[in-house]
Amino acid sequence: MDELERIVEAAKLDEENKIENSLRPQNLDDFIGQDKLKKNLKVFIEAAKNRREALDHCLFYAPPGLGKTTLSHIIAKEMGSNLRMTSGPVLERVGDLAAILTNLSEGDVFFIDEIHRMNHLVEESLYPVMEDFELDIIIGQGPSAKTIKLPVPRFTLIGATTRAGLLSSPLRDRFGIIEHLDFYEIKELMRIVNRSAAIMNIAIDEDASEEIAKRSRGTPRIVNRLLKRIRDFAEIKGGKITHLIAKEALEALEVDSAGLDKMDRLILTVLIKKFGGGPVGVDTIAVAISEESDTITDVCEPYLIQSGFIARTSRGRVVTETGYSHIGIEPPKNFQKELL
Repeated sequence: MDELERIVEAAKLDEENKIENSLRPQNLDDFIGQDKLKKNLKVFIEAAKNRREALDHCLFYAPPGLGKTTLSHIIAKEMGSNLRMTSGPVLERVGDLAAILTNLSEGDVFFIDEIHRMNHLVEESLYPVMEDFELDIIIGQGPSAKTIKLPVPRFTLIGATTRAGLLSSPLRDRFGIIEHLDFYEIKELMRIVNRSAAIMNIAIDEDASEEIAKRSRGTPRIVNRLLKRIRDFAEIKGGKITHLIAKEALEALEVDSAGLDKMDRLILTVLIKKFGGGPVGVDTIAVAISEESDTITDVCEPYLIQSGFIARTSRGRVVTETGYSHIGIEPPKNFQKELL
C-alpha cells in the first residue's frame, strides 16, 4: 500500500496545499491548542518588536501535521515581515542558500522545513549566518582561493523537523527558541473541526465534531482531511454533517474508532495471528505485509506506539493488551512476559 494513499497519514499530500492555506490560522489568537508555546511566543514576539529587532531563530520539532509551518506563517505576520520558505532537501549546495539569503530584507522570516535533511556543507555554511549574519563564500580554487564575507540582513530562521534527534548539536545550539508541539486533545480538535467547517461553509453537529476529533489521531491536518471527505458524503445526503453521517463516512473511509486505518489494523493482525503477538523485528513485519520497513517505522509505528497498541522492546515489536482488545482477540496468558 502506498503511504500517500492513507487518509490518516499525517504528512501533507501534494493536493492539500490549497485547502490547508484556506484553513490556516492567521494569528496566534486564532491558532488552537499549544497554549504554553503560544504564550511564550507572544512574549518573545512582543519583546522583539519593542526592541525593533528580528526575533531569535526558532526551532520547532514535532510529528507531521501539528502546525509547525502554520506557526512560521503566523510569526512572519505578527512581526510584520515577509516569509521565505524552502525545505532541507532542496538546499543541495551553498549557492542555493546564498541565492535565498541575499534576497532577504531586514527582519524577514526564513523557514526551512525538514531542516535535519539539509546537506552538511550547507548546514555548516549556516553557522556564521545565524550567529554573525555573514555568509562565507569561497572564490577560486587551490592556493589562490579567497573567502569573502557577504553581509546578510538580520533575519529570523525558523527550522522545522520531525526528527530532532538527527539534528547536529552545533546547529541545534544556534537556535534561541526551541519548542516542541504536542498532540492535540479531543476538545481542541473539536474546536478545529468547527472552525474549519465554518470556513468550508458546512453545518455540523457537536456529536459529529467529537466523532471526527476522536478518529483524527491528535493531528489537525488529519482533522481537516477527514472533514473534507465527510463533507462530500454530507452534501450528497442532505447538506449537514450529522453524527450518523460522520460515522458512516468514517466507516466507508476505513478509519475506525481509534483512528486506525486498514494498514494499522493489518500490522496488528499479522503480529497477532502470524507471530503470536511478538516480539518481531520490523524487517520481518515489512516482509509479512509486503511493505517497506521505513514506511512502518516512520509512518505506521509512531501512532501505534503512542496510542499503546504495540510496544517496542529490545527483542522487537510486541502487541499490547490494548492492541489485542482493539482487534477483538483474547491475549495469551503469558503475553506480559514478552513486554519485559
